[in-house]
Amino acid sequence: MNTNVTIYVEGAADERFVRQLCLCLWGDEAKDLCIVKTNGWTGLNNEKEKGSFINQMRRRKDDGGCNLVIFDADENCSDRESQLRYWAEVNNVDIEIFLVPNNHDSGALEDLLERIINPQNVPVMLCWHQYEQLLKEVDLPWKKGEPLTIPAKKTEIYAYLEVLLGKSKSQKELIKDNNRDYTNENHWDLRSKALTPLIDFLSRNLN
Repeated sequence: MNTNVTIYVEGAADERFVRQLCLCLWGDEAKDLCIVKTNGWTGLNNEKEKGSFINQMRRRKDDGGCNLVIFDADENCSDRESQLRYWAEVNNVDIEIFLVPNNHDSGALEDLLERIINPQNVPVMLCWHQYEQLLKEVDLPWKKGEPLTIPAKKTEIYAYLEVLLGKSKSQKELIKDNNRDYTNENHWDLRSKALTPLIDFLSRNLN
């Protein structure tokens, strides 16, 4: 495994997921993999951190390594890729880009997580989707025709884990971004085809 690599991700949830996925793929070789959180894609332009990110990327390249950027595609995958490539060009850095969920569709980490739940748990998600649909049909007089707000995808993943885990404080802690266990086969399927694009990207750059 090539460890002369730095992986840039947006936040704690992304860091946890990418690290555990790499550990599943490469075992202890991935234990010391350098993963840097940028606090969102706009964090690359944070006045306090921007210089640090640029310098790290340049040093890694000068050492013969590479910089991987794994960010959310958000509303438009093509637009986000263009924005990141423009940022890299302006700041004279070399990066390899992968946009979650699959480097093609719009979306974010939570969209990918929804696609890799244990297939046996699909009824849990169906219940959630029915709940969302019912919310769309609710008409509260005081809102004067304004629809209810559908909970964010982050809430959906939180709720998914909450119903699977126990009620104790220690079990509740396992729901949080920093504590999730993506290797728990009762919850997640890391062999899902939905992970193939990301695994291929990692393999090209880490093998």
